[in-house]
Amino acid sequence: MIMAALFALAACAAPAPIEGFRDPDRKIYSSAVFDFAQLAGTWAQAADFAANPGCLARGVRFAPAGSGVRIEGQLCLAGRPVALAGPLTPTGPGRFAVPGVADPLWVLWADADLRSLVIGTPSGRFGFILNRDGILPRDRLTAASDVLAWNGYDLDRLRLSR
Repeated sequence: MIMAALFALAACAAPAPIEGFRDPDRKIYSSAVFDFAQLAGTWAQAADFAANPGCLARGVRFAPAGSGVRIEGQLCLAGRPVALAGPLTPTGPGRFAVPGVADPLWVLWADADLRSLVIGTPSGRFGFILNRDGILPRDRLTAASDVLAWNGYDLDRLRLSR
């Protein structure tokens, strides 16, 4: 009888809060066919997930470096400015590590003309949308948002950059 009462009480308990910006119980998928050499160029941060909106988005530049790709710039990651500099280290298909960032970055989606890019992390501690050309158009924002939602991100916490 006591065990039944404990099980009933446990069933009524509130679910554990999600740490980060995505549900860690949802699967996350990276782009298996993404070619890192296609990153070359300058990207502006068009949107990110932030606990506080105080971070002003910047951008990054990807450049060929030897047989790989190098990143330089600053992004808002979880509402904090993070300077990035160094070589990308591929960790799997559509996945890479960046010096100074604890979480591996996964390319979740890129549009067909490689003008917009969605990057997330399995932990969900951050995610963001990069864009090459000016303001992110509504159609690509919708597609990027759909990809983020599919991968378990809480779109209510997505913040467009100014």
